[in-house]
Amino acid sequence: MAERMTVSYQRKPAYDIVFTTSFDELPAELETLGAANRKICIVTDSKVDSIYGEELLGLVQKCCKKAVKYAFPNGEENKNLDTVKEIYKFLIEEGFDRKDMLLALGGGVVGDTTGYVAATYLRGIDFVQVPTTLLAQADSSIGGKTGVDFDGYKNMVGAFKMPKLVYMNHSTLTTLDERQYYSGFAEIMKHGLIKDAMLYEWLIENMYEICDRDANTLQEMLMRSCNVKKLVVEKDPTEQGDRALLNYGHTIGHAIEKAKNFELFHGECVALGAVAAAYISWKRELLSMDEYYEIRDMFVPFNLPITVEDISPEEILKLTKSDKKMENGSVKFVLLKKIGKAVIDKTVTDDEILAAINEIYFSEEDAHA
Repeated sequence: MAERMTVSYQRKPAYDIVFTTSFDELPAELETLGAANRKICIVTDSKVDSIYGEELLGLVQKCCKKAVKYAFPNGEENKNLDTVKEIYKFLIEEGFDRKDMLLALGGGVVGDTTGYVAATYLRGIDFVQVPTTLLAQADSSIGGKTGVDFDGYKNMVGAFKMPKLVYMNHSTLTTLDERQYYSGFAEIMKHGLIKDAMLYEWLIENMYEICDRDANTLQEMLMRSCNVKKLVVEKDPTEQGDRALLNYGHTIGHAIEKAKNFELFHGECVALGAVAAAYISWKRELLSMDEYYEIRDMFVPFNLPITVEDISPEEILKLTKSDKKMENGSVKFVLLKKIGKAVIDKTVTDDEILAAINEIYFSEEDAHA
């Protein structure tokens, strides 16, 4: 049964998140957005297109003036301005105007890229998020952050653009491979760690059902996780304050992602960054030793890494300095005061960051120890 949640922007209802198990209700949802008088372009990637592209095109054609589809090659390496340019060109050739709409069908790369196109094409047109990965459903489709990578630096070009609807069919999670699925879970674990200790405990208690992708468990997990993100983004929609708490694990995580040339998935890097941030929190005596080790070890049953090989800790430290979260020369670091309560700290030193990176670095010396 479909459930829904309304996200507000500037204290006014802005868009609904629909939680369901099929695409059947999507045409009716689009009709409420005036689809009958609009052209809709489904933007997706080659992988998602091969699974859901034709089904979605058929459904969308039933409720709008005209539906077209644009698929770009799958992969983080295609989340860039070249792809944006090609989508602009396609929309111009198809005669899309300001009254028309985009529909992002896919994971975070598709959602972020489509959202940025929607924010900038003709100075802004409407778009709908139809996220198909756990990472996108739990995190990136909500809150209006859009953007692309630039020369390998993650999300350096972007804009805030709220969707008109987020439609989550969580049956799509059954087609994800294991790495993709668990990568998305890292963001859900993050939400529990920063804002909701009861969610964190629930995730541990429902570990087996989550790993089995039980439908009822997935719906409850997504609703609880999305509620955390909803509350944070409603309070601080453009990241002037508390929204930065959502970057827990991302400062070191993004640096690892770039250093490994995106060989590791985003959620895998967030898990590594979360362990590193928890380590700094322990060393600052914000967390107890037992809490640190529990946090670290709880990523393991969900197939997420807690150590990383073949990196240079010094290079990772250097890359944290090029992160977009820098402010007046200082890294805005998110630490844990306790499970369920995070704080933003601008006093974390290079030595502390390096020590945390070394904590998660599995070197050749370790292998032979």
